[in-house]
Amino acid sequence: METVCEGKQWDVLISKGHGTISGALPFLYGKKFGLKYILLPQLTPWGGPWVEPTLDADSQHWVLEALAAGLRRQKAVLCLQRFAPRENIWQHFENQRFSHTTHYTYRFDPLPLPEELPALADRGRKRQLEAVNQMYTIDKHVTAEEFAKLHIDYWERRSGHDLLSMEFIKRVCASALDRGQALLYGLRDGQGTLMAARFVVYDKHCAYALMSAMRPETLRNSMTVLVWAMLTDLYGKTEAFDFEGGTDTGVGHFYSSFGAKKTQLHCIYRSLIPFGKKILHV
Repeated sequence: METVCEGKQWDVLISKGHGTISGALPFLYGKKFGLKYILLPQLTPWGGPWVEPTLDADSQHWVLEALAAGLRRQKAVLCLQRFAPRENIWQHFENQRFSHTTHYTYRFDPLPLPEELPALADRGRKRQLEAVNQMYTIDKHVTAEEFAKLHIDYWERRSGHDLLSMEFIKRVCASALDRGQALLYGLRDGQGTLMAARFVVYDKHCAYALMSAMRPETLRNSMTVLVWAMLTDLYGKTEAFDFEGGTDTGVGHFYSSFGAKKTQLHCIYRSLIPFGKKILHV
């Protein structure tokens, strides 16, 4: 949270039982026009709640009810949170007058064997791979600064601006790499120019593809080469791989073409003012 919330405010709801922490729900918050809002930090696919796994079902139920009630008592005019795939904890938040919606991501769960990857992908993923491998080499030691520059150039071309600042990208990449919980791979041409790059964070449970970028002249299916290299190197280090996204139809098709499965992400939402997100510009 310190890494993705630097310069902003964040807090955590704690549930205790018999003097020990039994549940937690961190969140980012801020104020605009004197109105409080609660959102997920940037580059955060989902956040909490975390519940002590040794608790029995009844105890977990009451911990989640307490966290949901605690979130409502924050009195935010706008609140948005997403929960981990397959978690049905959103019902506890519906009981506290939060609305429930469903978003989607694409996942390999479990992570397939490296040699299985080509068979899982459709034919479109396999085209021009030989040309990519002949033109580019994989660099597994791209710097955070070099990637940040490529990322900002990429998104400024696509949308006219980048939602992530240079310092934010560099900080997140450097922090995860220093902890040994990230891969930052790139493709370089014969002159050493970085043509495409992808950033993935992981722990022992799952890897998340958080950021990617490429130059406009980059060969088609260059990202396929990077994704397969990362999936291969992640095998044995983590259990699953999340492409982190997929609500957009075009993006979803791209992710599913690797053989990843469409997976639900449950979201809870509460707005005390109409069009709260647009009004607050958050």
